[in-house]
Amino acid sequence: MKRSAMSNYQRPRRPTHSLLRIPLFRLLAINLAIGACAAALLVGGLLWLNPGHLRELIFADSSPGIALTLLLASFLITFGSAAMGSAIMAQGRNEGGGQSGGHGSRLAMQEVAQRTRPK
Repeated sequence: MKRSAMSNYQRPRRPTHSLLRIPLFRLLAINLAIGACAAALLVGGLLWLNPGHLRELIFADSSPGIALTLLLASFLITFGSAAMGSAIMAQGRNEGGGQSGGHGSRLAMQEVAQRTRPK
């Protein structure tokens, strides 16, 4: 008897409200990840190429982690926001690659009534 009572019991379903279901948030998150990858590659490239003895200066410090964190965070903010901004600005383009309308905006055109002066 307990078994049939337990089989009728259904677990409460988890809410399916995820931030990744929102298309704009998903677009921004993907482009932030792209910008973060670009920032990490750039910091790694700077450390590998060692321009101006940057790697030697960072690792000669008593706490190189702070310098690396600040360098990576500044590039992450820069490249992440640039990737997110370019994704938002590219939303106004058609599938064909061209811009919609004559001026690149998808805003609705409104006719403006011209005023006429009474004679």
